[in-house]
Amino acid sequence: MRIEEEADGVSASRNHLVFAYYVTGHGFGHATRVVEVVRHLILAGHDVHVVTGAPDFVFTSEVQSPRLFIRKVLLDCGAVQADALTVDRLASLEKYSETAVVPRESILKTEVEWLTSIKADLVVSDVVPVACRAAADAGIRSVCVTNFSWDFIYAEYVMAAGSHHRSIVWQIAEDYSHCEFLIRLPGYCPMPAFRDVIDVPLVVRRLHRSRKEVRKELGIEEDAKLVILNFGGQPSGWKLKEEFLPPGWLGLVCGASDSQELPPNFRKLAKDAYTPDIIAASDCMLGKIGYGTVSEALAFKLPFVFVRRDYFNEEPFLRNMLEYYQSGVEMIRRDLLTGHWRPYLERAISLKPCYEGGINGGEVAAQVLQETAIGKNWASDKLSGARRLRDAIILGYQLQRVPGRDMAIPEWYANAETELRIGSPTCQMSENDEQSSLMNSCIEDFEILHGDLQGLSDTMTFLKSLAELDSAYESEKATEKRQIRERKAAAGLFNWEEEIFVARAPGRLDVMGGIADYSGSLVLQMPIREACHVAVQRHQPSKHRLWKHALARQEAKGQSSTPVLQIVSYGSELSNRSPTFDMDLSDFMDGDHPMSYEKAKIYFSQDPSQKWAAYVAGVILVLMTELGVRFEESISLLVSSLVPEGKGVSSSASVEVATMSAIAAAHGLSISPRDLALLCQKVENHIVGAPCGVMDQMTSACGEANKLLAMVCQPAEVLGLVEIPGHVRFWGIDSGIRHSVGGADYGSVRVGAFMGRTIIKSAASTIMSRSLSNGNGMNLDELEDDGFELPKAEASLDYLCNLSPHRYDALYVKILPESILGEAFLEKYADHGDPVTVIDPKRNYGVRAPTRHPIYENFRVKAFKALLTSANSDDQLTALGELIYQCHYSYSACGLGSDGTDRLVQLVQEMQHSKSSKLDGGALYGAKITGGGSGGTVCAVGRNCLKSSQQIFEIQQRYKAATGYLPYIFEGSSPGAGKFGHLRIRRRSVKLN
Repeated sequence: MRIEEEADGVSASRNHLVFAYYVTGHGFGHATRVVEVVRHLILAGHDVHVVTGAPDFVFTSEVQSPRLFIRKVLLDCGAVQADALTVDRLASLEKYSETAVVPRESILKTEVEWLTSIKADLVVSDVVPVACRAAADAGIRSVCVTNFSWDFIYAEYVMAAGSHHRSIVWQIAEDYSHCEFLIRLPGYCPMPAFRDVIDVPLVVRRLHRSRKEVRKELGIEEDAKLVILNFGGQPSGWKLKEEFLPPGWLGLVCGASDSQELPPNFRKLAKDAYTPDIIAASDCMLGKIGYGTVSEALAFKLPFVFVRRDYFNEEPFLRNMLEYYQSGVEMIRRDLLTGHWRPYLERAISLKPCYEGGINGGEVAAQVLQETAIGKNWASDKLSGARRLRDAIILGYQLQRVPGRDMAIPEWYANAETELRIGSPTCQMSENDEQSSLMNSCIEDFEILHGDLQGLSDTMTFLKSLAELDSAYESEKATEKRQIRERKAAAGLFNWEEEIFVARAPGRLDVMGGIADYSGSLVLQMPIREACHVAVQRHQPSKHRLWKHALARQEAKGQSSTPVLQIVSYGSELSNRSPTFDMDLSDFMDGDHPMSYEKAKIYFSQDPSQKWAAYVAGVILVLMTELGVRFEESISLLVSSLVPEGKGVSSSASVEVATMSAIAAAHGLSISPRDLALLCQKVENHIVGAPCGVMDQMTSACGEANKLLAMVCQPAEVLGLVEIPGHVRFWGIDSGIRHSVGGADYGSVRVGAFMGRTIIKSAASTIMSRSLSNGNGMNLDELEDDGFELPKAEASLDYLCNLSPHRYDALYVKILPESILGEAFLEKYADHGDPVTVIDPKRNYGVRAPTRHPIYENFRVKAFKALLTSANSDDQLTALGELIYQCHYSYSACGLGSDGTDRLVQLVQEMQHSKSSKLDGGALYGAKITGGGSGGTVCAVGRNCLKSSQQIFEIQQRYKAATGYLPYIFEGSSPGAGKFGHLRIRRRSVKLN
């Protein structure tokens, strides 16, 4: 319907309306569901103009009508895929910018003119952002029909690719905010740009032929087992082989290229084949998750064996719906590519899909669109402009997340924060009565043969969850009751009659030192309250209960009773990674020796959804390589971490340290906390491939509660523990911008620092040689008595932090370039001397700021440490705060800042210098970005008093008001892995009711 400024009535005719329907360029799934809505609109007598990049046959095979008009225009690009299973996040953002951002003005002009020319009554978008804005500019109402929106999908890409792409997400959200409301499809994601929502049933294409008719036409016997392969293209490096399918099975391949040769038990489907009929005639489907595949699998009660697609945030919500209705089996990518399909197919055909919901969403959506076009108002208000956008993003997101406010949200998603203590600083277990109850429960559930709970409520909660797994395993054998997949996998992980070893390792808050660790700085780190727990159990291979696909893999290799590693990681559903990993431990061997770290890095990076396993399984390879340990028994391992990922508080280090501690305890290995940390650093540097220093692992292993670990990173000399004075307190405030130590910015700054060290060493050698050749020449008179020793030491400088600030300023700052091209540096100096980073010849690296930072940071940390032991005064706290501020702005000079962390530091400054703070006495004194920078968490320092806590809370609320994100607050501390030790436990006999 057109929006007429002065009109009281409706400009559209009820009998003949004109719809402009925009379809996103991401795959065929959107086009196929649009077909069903379009079909019903045309049956009602209306004209539909479809704007799409999809082939015509997708629409004309289902709708043959002169009222259907197809306009071949692509106005967005969706997610760019490296292959059928892998999304290229950076390429997606760059392609979207090229497709929709750069030509935006001309797109809007063209679309407004076109919408006016066809006299559109309503614009419908699935889910092209700019269509909503073009409709608003043309004075036409618009509606979105979707289960996800691109602002939600691209948000993760921005966090990975860099904040300079953030404007893309905000522009998309602003475009969506112009539409009237959202027609929301089942299996939906949170969509923060929409406030008003109408839910409809599944949109599913109708069937044309029966199962019997389809099989007869294809020449397939009724009793043949039929699997349809539906990947929308084939995964990279994949060649189908006859042995992939069990005897009696036939595979039908969608999207096969004309040149692709198939084994005799596989057949190509025509490119224009009507897949709903074929899906309904099959016994199961093998493919990637998308709305089209999931909706048709549910509607036709077809078991779906799926392989994860990396970096597509829609997937966890559809996967949850699929598994809720007993229709899904996950296949790991390794087994897909190597052909270990049998256990998955057999499991699939044993399922009993139970979806009984509506499948007439196309008809329902068409009716809503028709009524909207003739003037019905569904929206609760007509806010517009900045207020509309603010409310849509903030209120809309909250409405769709808060439990009880929107009951159609998948239950696991609504409850995830409470269950896993992710995202909410209020979900703490500190009450005495609850802790006492937990303690009693642990004693009832487990016999603690070694170790001490140390009153840690998170450890008690972890043991309680272990006990529940025992019950879950027993109940699983008797009922089909749905469980979260990772819990279900963990339920069969342990033999409850045998001993289990448990270790705990906390994350850390970087108080001072940060990225200067790899340059040999003194660092001050605080272990936080949030920690990772790992439970380990050894098994005789012949008694190890294997997952079906692991057993099938051994049978295919002709092996029996071979040691296997099986891992379950909690939290996978929130981060879209596979919850399980398994491998034969013999895979770590390359002949008679452990495989190289480089080969291991390649091994774990083959499947991005399982790359997380490098942090865990990599521990075993490091122990084999560095300590000569050989693992002759199978290992079951459960990882449960409450250290939030991507917030710069060392979630990866806590996993590595807890894992190695538990494995060492289970195998009787005596490793000191310091040595254990150094071994864990090798896991991260060489197997994961993240160029981090050692302070994260050292803090997690050697730290103690309510103390700062003081360490000189040369490479890991622990000076001791520094008591945090009773009047001083530290907080971590999460910016919501994902941090990654493996990110490009961190790595390039590290390269720049090592380049600077190389240049300084070269310059010092030149100074020394000139001095020798000149005798009492130009430099010697200006140097101190032992001045000749200084350039000698600097010519062999091991760590930048061994160079004092005054020497840097006096002799070297002017010779360092602001930046240098990689190939120019390599041509002059050959190498930068860092074993964990590689110089890209075509990249320009900053040098002066990354070199200056660790030299001055080392001095700041020494001053900070000394101040902590000085008298309690405002001057002391002010000086501590000033040092922290200086550190923050030094990070920014290196290019490691972010809008979110800068905003939080600014909020602390505003609070510190406000009139009320000055009148009442100071509470907060400083803040800085932490860890590897580029997002993550800010560390704040203040007086340990009620007022400072109130101000931290106020900063949290102000940040939320400005950004829509409620920061997680890190408060409190806990012991490191060395202080905790380990628990050796055995399940007590379960009492039968």
